[in-house]
Amino acid sequence: MLAQRAGAVRAFTQRDAVRFVAAAAVLVLSMTALLALTVLPGPTPIQQGDIAPADIRSPRTTSIESAILTEQARTAAGEAVEPQYDYTPEKANAVAAQQVAALSRLVAPIDSAFTMDIADEARLALLVAALPGLSEPSRTTLAALTTDRWQAVRTEADRVLDATERAELRDADLALVRGTIADRILGGLSPEEHALAAELIAPLIVPNSSFSTSLTEAARDQAAAGVDPVVVPVRRGQVIVRGGDEVTPVDFELLTDLGLTAGETDYARLGGWVILSGLLVGLLLGWVWRFRPNLWHRNNVLLLIGFLLLFTVFAYVVTAGRSIVPFFIPSAAVGMLVAILLDASLATVLTAIIALIAGVVNGGSLELTAYSFLGGLAGILAIRRGDRLQTFVQAGVVVFLVYALVVSTFTLLGAHDVTGLLQLLGASAAAAAGSTVAALGSFAVLGNLFGILTAFQLLELGNPSQPLLRRLLMETPGTYHHSLMVGNLAERAAEAVGADPLLARVAAYYHDIGKLSNPLAYIENQGGGENIHDRLEPEQSAQILKQHVASGIDLAYRSKLPKTLIAFIPQHHGTAVMGYFYNRAREEAAAPHGGLETEAGRKAAEAVPEARFRHAGPKPQSREAAIIMLADGVEASVRSLTARDEATIRAMVSRIISERVDDGQLDECELTLRDLDRIREAFVAQLLGMYHERIEYPQNKVVELESRRTGGAGTAAS
Repeated sequence: MLAQRAGAVRAFTQRDAVRFVAAAAVLVLSMTALLALTVLPGPTPIQQGDIAPADIRSPRTTSIESAILTEQARTAAGEAVEPQYDYTPEKANAVAAQQVAALSRLVAPIDSAFTMDIADEARLALLVAALPGLSEPSRTTLAALTTDRWQAVRTEADRVLDATERAELRDADLALVRGTIADRILGGLSPEEHALAAELIAPLIVPNSSFSTSLTEAARDQAAAGVDPVVVPVRRGQVIVRGGDEVTPVDFELLTDLGLTAGETDYARLGGWVILSGLLVGLLLGWVWRFRPNLWHRNNVLLLIGFLLLFTVFAYVVTAGRSIVPFFIPSAAVGMLVAILLDASLATVLTAIIALIAGVVNGGSLELTAYSFLGGLAGILAIRRGDRLQTFVQAGVVVFLVYALVVSTFTLLGAHDVTGLLQLLGASAAAAAGSTVAALGSFAVLGNLFGILTAFQLLELGNPSQPLLRRLLMETPGTYHHSLMVGNLAERAAEAVGADPLLARVAAYYHDIGKLSNPLAYIENQGGGENIHDRLEPEQSAQILKQHVASGIDLAYRSKLPKTLIAFIPQHHGTAVMGYFYNRAREEAAAPHGGLETEAGRKAAEAVPEARFRHAGPKPQSREAAIIMLADGVEASVRSLTARDEATIRAMVSRIISERVDDGQLDECELTLRDLDRIREAFVAQLLGMYHERIEYPQNKVVELESRRTGGAGTAAS
């Protein structure tokens, strides 16, 4: 029955496995080699203190934890910590109580002198002797005090001493506090009494907070530990050391981590590139095998895919990390080229893979991934067949619009950098224009280089001035006319089922070029003369007819026709039976036994080997080849009809299609029953247009009668 469209899963044969492994190995190794450019070290190792001979740039985008900068930051944080002292409230309270008690012991003789009931002279003598170290002004003030005033001085001295010692008093501040203690004395005392109280407590003021080496070191250690490691962001292409500058310790550390000091390779990153390359290549080849089996077995297709993929990867690797430079790459040309030369779906898959690589090599840039994929997809949608200059220009405009929308979107979602947006818009315009020029200028070259037919090649091959077509017209006019009619039928049917109408038409022009080797063996070239097959055995006639396929292939190769067109020559007959000669052979075999009506005759007819009357094939492998097979049979059959009304034509077309289906000739192509219905209707419509009824002009009838009367060869005008 008819082959299904890409739905049924084919068996993955050993041949497929060998092909998959070979193609994957080449592509993975090649892609990894390109991506490894981001991790391989420079050729010249450099040491700390050296003078850089040239700018040394980072080979990749990364973040490096700098031990040197981290240590510097931690040292600075520790040095910023103030000296630590051993002050505590408990210690201060104890010192305050101790010093207040000392004051009490110091002034105890004075307290006794004021509380004893003695003469003034005796009290004065006691006061003078109580504190021999007092200054003369303070001694005079003390001698002049009454008991009440002494108590006021005594109370204020206790208060100030207690308050001073309970607050933190560092040993470094002791002299300052002693010198300003008088300013703290209040209590309604006179200036002389202020001075006396200050002189009494000044010697008793002692520090309650001393510098602690252990506490200071602990605080500094804690501050240093609180500093996070210093991480230095580095972008691909960023200058680490400029040429002529000395390599500082920090520079050397960065260069070491980047593998640029001792010729070391980042094997971990290299392993990542290997895995990514294997994953992407495996999925790409698997997709082609699964959904495009007609492309899977064509070496030129795999070579073209690999070439475009590797070339684009190289472009992104070379420009990675260089600000807006990657946005200038005309990657949309890849999708446009693959869509024109091969298949739009394959172009979409390849575009997605390229976009992913573009983002990864540029530090995981989502913007660049979206830019590359959406722009490429726009080009695929807009390019269509690519058979006119206008189509390429329109595709370039669409690509630019999508590029512009992508960069505008990310600008609005990001930093709102108007200057950056204008630069990216300029890059978008350049990339879109470059994609258009690259696709237009290279698709024909790539088509010729990889043996893939392009629309321009087909248009050129379809020109009647082509040498083979000229020979066909001059040497086999009947075959030439037949080929034109088949081409018209095939083109209309291909349009009806979504196949390639240009390919179908041009292939139909060349499908019977083998008849040039023996024109008179085919009835359309005999011009009403003797038919050589009347004198030949049916099997001989069949072999002669078969020969036009082999002769056509040989002639096509000698004429350097594209292999895609050559494939139509054997496929347009498939393995079909030459029914006329096969039936004639059966009749001749049955004749000595009474004909096909007798049992013996039927047995003799069945003994005729059908295989000798079948074409060698292969069966049609594409929709276009199947359409040409059907158009070939339909045109020849309808031309033999005496009546060409719609009912007769429709019946003949249906019979030809049914015979090919029943014979299994369409089992290996992707035609469905619905496609066959559309092909039938297209054939009928085209044939009715070709064989429409004509008006019978009176002058034509006169010419016809005159020619019969005179026996001349009149000419009927239509």
